Amino acid sequence: MKFTYYDLGNCKAGQIVEVTLSGSAANVQLVDSNNFVNYKNGRNYRYAGGLATKSPVRLAIPNSGHWYIVIDMRGLTGTVNFSCKILPGPLPVIKQAPLSSIPSLISGNPYANSDDFNPEYDVFISHASEDKDDVVRPLAVQLSEKGLKVWYDEFEMRIGDSLRRKIDSGLRNSRFGIVVLSKSFFKKGWTNYELDGIVSKANSGEQILLPIWHNITKQDVLNYSPSIADRLARNTTAYTIEEIASEIADLIKSK
Repeated sequence: MKFTYYDLGNCKAGQIVEVTLSGSAANVQLVDSNNFVNYKNGRNYRYAGGLATKSPVRLAIPNSGHWYIVIDMRGLTGTVNFSCKILPGPLPVIKQAPLSSIPSLISGNPYANSDDFNPEYDVFISHASEDKDDVVRPLAVQLSEKGLKVWYDEFEMRIGDSLRRKIDSGLRNSRFGIVVLSKSFFKKGWTNYELDGIVSKANSGEQILLPIWHNITKQDVLNYSPSIADRLARNTTAYTIEEIASEIADLIKSK
């Protein structure tokens, strides 16, 4: 696997690393010296960061020691250049669960109790139209019946609406982003546009990503996006739509 890196040297806990990208989106990862060795040798490793679709990315040094920034294009296309610098003060941080362990389905949202974060919708559902009948419509209906405000195209779109503007509004004004991943989803342009928006908001802490796998394997997701495959998902082959809806509703309400 091709990658580039920047040796930050010895850093103090709490320092902020700013990574500026030019070109394509990329996976931006902050690793200590031990995990840098594990990464280079193809072993499991721990990191902070994740998929970055906007620049700059700011990451906090978790503890004092020798640190590296690693940039790779796993699951992505294109090329990217980058630069790094250490900032003097505390700034917003993106966080990623350890690659070597299973993350929680939902992690804390730093803006959930903020007066500045007052979304119109509890959840946005991104999906391919081929999956509406089997998964998406029943899920959207059940979530609505459980008291959640759901952005789902059949609920929100009207004749003459601008598709891009309505999607952007739904993404911008939702606390959680459900992504129904399937082989049809992987092939669509709009679904990839929506996923980019959800991942960007998840990386900045403004939204929480909830993946659902439909008739696909983990290898299918790895081939599509390793960073998405790293997130704990619910699979429609192992859970019913009612079970998935109940878990999502309970977790969203608990937040």
